[in-house]
This record gives sequence, C-alpha cells and structure tokens, in this order.
Amino acid sequence: MDIKAIAASLIPLLGGKENIASAAHCATRLRLVLKDDNLADKAAIEKVEGVKGCFQNAGQIQIIFGSGLVNKVYAEFIKVADVNESTTTEAATLAAQKLNPFQRLARLLSNIFVPIIPAIVASGLLMGLLGMIKTYGWADANSAIFIMLDMFSSAAFIILPILIGFTAAREFGGNPYLGATLGGILTHPALTNAWGVAGGFKTMSLFGMDIAMIGYQGTVFPVLLAVWFMSLVEKRLRKVVPNTLDIIVTPFLTVIISGFVAMLLIGPAGRALGDGISMVLSTLITHAGWLAGLLFGGLYSVIVITGVHHSFHAIEAGLLGNPNIGVNFLLPIWAMSNVAQGGACLAVYFKTRNVKIKAIALPSAFSAILGITEAAIFGINLRFVKPFLAALVGGALGGAWVVANHVNMTAVGLTGIPGLAIVQTGSILNYLIGMLIAFGVAFTVSLLLKYKTDSE
Repeated sequence: MDIKAIAASLIPLLGGKENIASAAHCATRLRLVLKDDNLADKAAIEKVEGVKGCFQNAGQIQIIFGSGLVNKVYAEFIKVADVNESTTTEAATLAAQKLNPFQRLARLLSNIFVPIIPAIVASGLLMGLLGMIKTYGWADANSAIFIMLDMFSSAAFIILPILIGFTAAREFGGNPYLGATLGGILTHPALTNAWGVAGGFKTMSLFGMDIAMIGYQGTVFPVLLAVWFMSLVEKRLRKVVPNTLDIIVTPFLTVIISGFVAMLLIGPAGRALGDGISMVLSTLITHAGWLAGLLFGGLYSVIVITGVHHSFHAIEAGLLGNPNIGVNFLLPIWAMSNVAQGGACLAVYFKTRNVKIKAIALPSAFSAILGITEAAIFGINLRFVKPFLAALVGGALGGAWVVANHVNMTAVGLTGIPGLAIVQTGSILNYLIGMLIAFGVAFTVSLLLKYKTDSE
C-alpha cells in the first residue's frame, strides 16, 4: 500500500489544497474541515485504496481508514496538502462554525460529558459487580472490603457536580477550577445528602427566601446552569477589574456571586428541570412500555447521523444520579440499535462480491457489536440505504424487548458486548436475548432485501 499515493489522491477529491481549512485525526478517521463541503466527492473518496467510508458530520468531512493506518495517512496528508497540523479539538472548533444552534448545543454537551465518562463507567462497573456479589451472597455485605468498595463505586456520582463543573467551565470559557469549586459548593457536607432527604432536611431564610439545605450530589442540570452563569460573571469581572487586582478580586467575587445565585435560584430550578426530564422519560417508559422501546430503538441510529446523540449523556447521567431512579434505562435501547447496525452490515458481507466492500464490511460489523458504529453506518449501511433501514427495524424490535423486560444499566458509555459489564444483575439474559433479536432481525432483513452491492 502506497501511503503517499493515497494521501495525494485525496487532494483533488477534496476540492484541492485551497479548499482544505484544517486537518486532524482521531483513532480511526481523518477529520477535515473544508471551506466548501460541496466540492468534496465522497463517492470517489470511498473508492480510494484503504478508505473504509466517507461521511460528513459535525461540520467535518470524516474519512475512515481504521486504527494504525489513519496515523500514517495523516502524516503524509498534511505534507502534500500543505496544511498545519491541528488537534482534533481545534478542527472541531473550526467545524462548529458551520453548525446550527441545536447541533452546537449537542456538541457542547458532548464536550462536557465525554471526558468524565471513564469515571462514570468505572463506578457503574463496580456497582454492577457489587450488586451481583450481594444478590448471590458471594461475600459478606458488612465486611470492611465490601463497604470500602461500595464507597469507591458511589464516589463518581457523589462528586459528579464537581467533575461537570470543571469540564463545563472549560467549555463555557470560565476557569475550570472555579467551576469545580462551584460544584463543591453544591455538594458541600453542610447540605443534606441528596439521597438522604427522606430522613429530613433543614431550611434557612435568606433575603426573605427559604433555602432548602439539600445537596446536589449526582445531579447534572443545576451545576451546568450554575457554571454557565458563573462563566458569564467571571468574563464580565475580568473586563472591569484592574489587572493588578484580577487574580484576587475576580475569583473572590465570582465564587461569592455565583454561589448565592446557584443556591437561591439556579440550583432549585436546575433540579426541577432534571427531575422533570427524568419523570417524563420514566412515565413514557412505564406507560408506553415496549412501544417506547420500539420508537427509541428504531430512531436512535437516525439521531447518530446528526451527531446529536452525544448530548444524551447528560440525560443518562441525570437518570443515574436521581435518587428515585438510579438506573440508566435508555442505554440498553441504544445498545440494541448499535448491534442491529452490525447485523445489517454483516449481511452485506455475504451479499456482495466486491472484495473491497467485503474487506470493509466484516471488521465494521464486528466493531458495531462492540458498540462503535461509525464504520458500519457510514461505510456500508448508508451507502446502500436498505441495510440501514434493516438496522432500524432490528434496533426497534431489540429496543422493544429490553424495555418490556425492564433491562437497566448502572453507567453510561458502554453498549454491545462490552455493555454486559454494566447491565443490572438479573437482566443479563434479557440483554443477550435483545442483542440476538436486534442483530438477527437486522441481518435477515438486510440479507433478504434487494439492492446492488457491487460497482456493476
């Protein structure tokens, strides 16, 4: 494989050097921001050697090469394209200028929550493991090691506002450490733990307003809104405070003003917003049942195309942190949708005689079963359309199954086979059955539908 030739062949297909604004790459994809996206010939790019797919998302042209190969192509590409090396973040920032307000909001939430997913996944995995140990009596739940592990498992959710405060402030243009401090105010030990409200809590009167001394452990929207306000306050102060006093006066006033506003107004309003969203979703799942799973499972892959699905992390984290819910009932539905894309993609492998498509379809299908669907969706299923529709059918039926059987998860971020690690104890069998339904139906429908899979 001639890497230099591959990199050079991409230039004219992207509209020439003058049309390339920036270039970056992630683990599997070359991410390009073009001045005019209409000049890119995506169909021709997909025929270039080594390319597994090409699609446009979040203001970027993304070319799938796969891990390892993308690094080599990128190194040559920036040479022949004569563009400066950019980080993925810089490329995404430039691409954001092309997005509509709704897409920008989704990208903002994604940037806030994706960095903290490892902490939530770790806690969720440990919660699931401890739940299994307790259910089957494999260890004494009153032992020191069990109690300590239980502390470890809940820590990320207890300090979730602090984690969100840090990443949110960074996105809103504020000081991340002040954002974390504001998160600390909302989870201060002087406030009644959010999960212990049933045992009673204190109220205080300030400026004629009663403040419920309840903490915001595990909540999402209160700290998001509070940090957004804090960032505005900080920016305004930096404009008027003299430089010699900025390092002292600005943080001091920012914390004081934001803290009072958060406790008096934003915190309660944010809690009401989060509880309202959770209640609507819970009511929908409870009363609509499998129909809700059918709808969500069928439409999720369509949402993935827009990139808006990243914003769902905020809602899922809110469900986990809500003392009245404490589980993620949405992620199992998304998991069915992802696995279905793998089933539809694998069917294309058996239908086609095109060697290149076969080479792309098999690893893409396997990747989707592990929860990574970009290659399957953009590289195969959307290319031929009908496999994508078959995946929607499989995802809908799989989603209906997991909702009907009350399959829940204890964290965010893992779907497909890795998702087994965070499925609630007692639901693993139904989760596996759901995956078989989603994968099997999507595979069968994609195999039976008539469509051309070869260049001729």
